[in-house]
Amino acid sequence: MELVELLRTPLIIFLAVVAPVWIVVHYFTRWRSAKTLSRDDEQTLSELWDSAAKMEDRIHTLEQILDAESPGWRSRQ
Repeated sequence: MELVELLRTPLIIFLAVVAPVWIVVHYFTRWRSAKTLSRDDEQTLSELWDSAAKMEDRIHTLEQILDAESPGWRSRQ
């Protein structure tokens, strides 16, 4: 059970930050190679960008909550 507790935070951070950024970078790379994006690709990219921004705000809020409830949580990682 302790291993699950240790992996929860990195997994959440990965899914909330790294994965969306990874997807955005992937589409950006495809765009550079194709030089044009289809209308669907542009819409998807816009939605992903918005989702990444919302997730970043959520992570910031979660960090503030953790800072208030458990001030030393960052040093325990």
